[in-house]
Amino acid sequence: MSADSAKKTNKDRKKLGEILTERKIISETILQQALGEQKVSGQRLGELLVDRGWVLADEINRALASQMETEVADLGSYVITPEILSLVSEEDARRFNIMPLFKTNDIFYVAMVNPNDVFAIDHLQQQTGLKIKSLLAIAVDLSWAIEQYYKSEETVEDLLAIINQEDLIRGEKEQEVNIVKLVNILISKAVHSRASDIHIEPEDKIVSVRYRVDGVLRKEHVLPKSLQTAVISRIKILANLDISERRLPQDGRVRLKIESKNIDFRVSTCATVYGENLVLRVLDKTGLVLGLPSLGIGDDDLKKFKKMLSASYGIVLVTGPTGSGKTTTLYSALQVLNKEDVNIMTVEDPVEYQFHGMRQVQVNTKIGLDFAKALRSFLRQDPDIIMVGEIRDLETAEIATQAALTGHLVFSTLHTNDAPTSFTRLVEMGIAPFLVSSSILGVVAQRLIRKVCPVCKFECKLTSEVMAAMSLDESKFSDVVFYKAKGCKKCNNTGYKGRLGIFEVLYNTPKIQELILNGSSNIQIQKIAQAEGMTTLRQAALDSAVAGITTLDEVVRLTRNVDID
Repeated sequence: MSADSAKKTNKDRKKLGEILTERKIISETILQQALGEQKVSGQRLGELLVDRGWVLADEINRALASQMETEVADLGSYVITPEILSLVSEEDARRFNIMPLFKTNDIFYVAMVNPNDVFAIDHLQQQTGLKIKSLLAIAVDLSWAIEQYYKSEETVEDLLAIINQEDLIRGEKEQEVNIVKLVNILISKAVHSRASDIHIEPEDKIVSVRYRVDGVLRKEHVLPKSLQTAVISRIKILANLDISERRLPQDGRVRLKIESKNIDFRVSTCATVYGENLVLRVLDKTGLVLGLPSLGIGDDDLKKFKKMLSASYGIVLVTGPTGSGKTTTLYSALQVLNKEDVNIMTVEDPVEYQFHGMRQVQVNTKIGLDFAKALRSFLRQDPDIIMVGEIRDLETAEIATQAALTGHLVFSTLHTNDAPTSFTRLVEMGIAPFLVSSSILGVVAQRLIRKVCPVCKFECKLTSEVMAAMSLDESKFSDVVFYKAKGCKKCNNTGYKGRLGIFEVLYNTPKIQELILNGSSNIQIQKIAQAEGMTTLRQAALDSAVAGITTLDEVVRLTRNVDID
């Protein structure tokens, strides 16, 4: 492919916005609004559309692939052999953003961020003597693949072998640089592993480093006890924390650039008997996929959720434990409602992601700014929509209820195991049943369930004993094929890769309102809700297992405290 033919292709091919409107992915109005914002921000159109929640990243990738007349490469589905890797040097892979995939006869298939990069293609053809077939790859996935397959010059083990404790104490510059490198590798590896949290945990004689991936903690490294202070001090310096204070908890934030991405980390310290425990929450906005379709809510439940969003006033609650995706659901809902003619205000602890067009306030207990005080001030700021990070106490619950009953649409979260319990929890807090009944539009309970690894999964059938233990009807499930996974390189030997949301959507119908007014229990509310068509969390999880998306082990692990009936 010559440079002249590439120019002709660039000139003749359709623009991204044109493809998206033709496919009815966005309207002409949305396109024009995005183009207007693009002129101000200078951001790429595809990135802007994804950030605003108007288009899913997958839809952008498919449109780009169509524009470039190529295909999208799912790098996670390839097993790349050393023979194929040897055809492209690590230097060229990083220089041209290329990942070799496979070879058939004299055609060499490679993944590229820009499949029409004629200079890279010409270079590869000269180096290999093969015809090059380029596929489109997402930049994040390609960076991950390069790190996975090409061994970097220095590893954690390499650095641990050359760091000298005595030289470090004396302040040797080279040793301090090695600590910086060590921390950088620990953080970058966590990002490439899709970790949501990094735990630096001092023990009696060692320091453990654990990553939380797909909701489960796993040990990645063991550091010598002698490096504990240096490693923790380095991270505290990055987060602008006081390195001399080792007794009181501290919280900070840092933004780092990793593989051309700006990633935020929330840093928390806590003194333990073995020294300061440190946790970094990874806030990778580039990996945040917003939009109601991307949440994975079933069609019937999505209709109920959209009905809540279309109301002009009332409270919408999202419930679930920490790390169950509540914030993503709330942000997705707000992105749908985030328009020029509405005023959206949020109070969060902390503000995890910042969005254009919303007024976001962060809780600051040091100056007395809590949820209740911020919420009270919002009512004097002419809001249409309010998001409260969490209803933790009676005061916040009362103000949220007052706001909902005076014409505001309010979003918030509660920590309850299921949707029906949210009503009784508010009553237990001290909110009058008639206020709960009239102010709550509905509740969305959710969990994130791990997806079985598509590479190493295998079929398995259930025994009668297992079905009885899980209260499954043998007549319905005896012929159903379920899956387990052995564990492989692609899933880091866990058997799982990625997570999927499961949901329990309870719309507050007249029958439910009557139950709340009568002081009914959450069990009674659940029975009526199910009779009216509510899918429970257990059923949603079981449906995912039947569809081959997850395993029964995961269904039991995630919903063991949720009733099956």
